[in-house]
Amino acid sequence: MIVTRALTKRFGRITAVDGVDLNVREGDRYGLLGPNGSGKTTLVRMLLALVFATSGEIEVLGRPMPRRAREVLPQVGALVEGPGAYGHLSGRANLRLLDAAGPGGGRSGRRRRIDAALERVGLGGVDDRPVRTYSLGMRQRLGMAAALLREPRLLILDEPTNGLDPRGIREVRALLEELNAAGTTVLLCSHLLSEVEQFCTRVGVMDRGRLVLEESMAAIRAPTGRVTVRTPDADRVVALLDGRVEERDGDRLVVRAADPAELNARLVGEGLRVSEMRVRHRSLEEVVLDVTGPGADRVDREGRDRR
Repeated sequence: MIVTRALTKRFGRITAVDGVDLNVREGDRYGLLGPNGSGKTTLVRMLLALVFATSGEIEVLGRPMPRRAREVLPQVGALVEGPGAYGHLSGRANLRLLDAAGPGGGRSGRRRRIDAALERVGLGGVDDRPVRTYSLGMRQRLGMAAALLREPRLLILDEPTNGLDPRGIREVRALLEELNAAGTTVLLCSHLLSEVEQFCTRVGVMDRGRLVLEESMAAIRAPTGRVTVRTPDADRVVALLDGRVEERDGDRLVVRAADPAELNARLVGEGLRVSEMRVRHRSLEEVVLDVTGPGADRVDREGRDRR
């Protein structure tokens, strides 16, 4: 669905995107992550032909971009850097203007599309109030409705749950799961790692303009070969396992073990009590922090002194 090759974007002396090879496959729930200033939004804007690349290649839906943008963009729904709308118009009026820019279907067809999009995002009962009176969450829902107007094959969303309460976040996640199950590929940029971990099947992590990791969530969640054991017989367990205990905090031990069942059987067989045993997995947060540096919005004293 999306392929980039050595994609690069420079703004003067600043390299915002540096040789990125991105691969979003059909049916993916792809999370694009990284600290502020890592190049995520610039990359997304290039995919949508809102910014032209300095060098490299882009294919979206199997077609080169931006050369074939007129064929590609009608099949793509996008919400980038917050929803844009005319503040003096109602949400419906904004969607009517947006829908009018696409193929027809008659007035009744347009009305059905708009009503269906508003209903899907939880704004089915919205009145004629101007958008400037909407809460941030309502604006975000309206932006999602705009992205869904044309039943896109590909959804590109930048922080779609910004401003939503926990129930609203869950509703958006459920909507995206439903769309994905029906065949829509989703590229999601978000700082809410817990949401990405629950929703996405693959992730890409950017840092300082580079794509430093692209991996499936299944691989990221794979066992680490460590097991957390809680036991009131911690001293005896440490002695028995002879160097396999890597950490200890009271009755809690972190043990190097490839087979938790075998470890449990051995401890019980020696008459040792086990109150808890849990296979350790790396969290998405740990993985992202391992491969990225501080965001561009951080200014430390050391860096300032060097300048």
